[in-house]
Amino acid sequence: MKDKLIVGWKESIDLPELGIHHIEAKVDTGAGSSVLHCESYEIEVIDHQEWIICHIVVNFKTRELRIFKFPVYKEKIVKSSFGHQEKRYYILTKAKLYNQLFDIKLSFRNRSSMRYPMLLGKNFLYKNFIVDVSKSNLSQKSLG
Repeated sequence: MKDKLIVGWKESIDLPELGIHHIEAKVDTGAGSSVLHCESYEIEVIDHQEWIICHIVVNFKTRELRIFKFPVYKEKIVKSSFGHQEKRYYILTKAKLYNQLFDIKLSFRNRSSMRYPMLLGKNFLYKNFIVDVSKSNLSQKSLG
């Protein structure tokens, strides 16, 4: 078994394929999947392939917004902790922690009312990470 990296209850990560760096992500072992804030999105079908067009904040200090178009990897009905169900669309991309790239399946949701623009769920965490809830930003601190 390969050694797992330790992450804290929140981490600053990069999503290099989206041009997003140092985004604060809350580690949420109660959430199945990872989710990224997006202002809005729409779904288009082109040649029998679903595409998600997202309006994503790429710089949270300047509020710079970019429009991305991704092929939909999968769609799934997700139930919130309040019992509310909604359809989520997922893409495949890369997340950078500990100066390493990891595959991540991301869904999109407007998280403007939440403290953190991103959640890292257990589907991302379970293969490579152990969570220490008494710590934060361990991946950044390791870079010295």
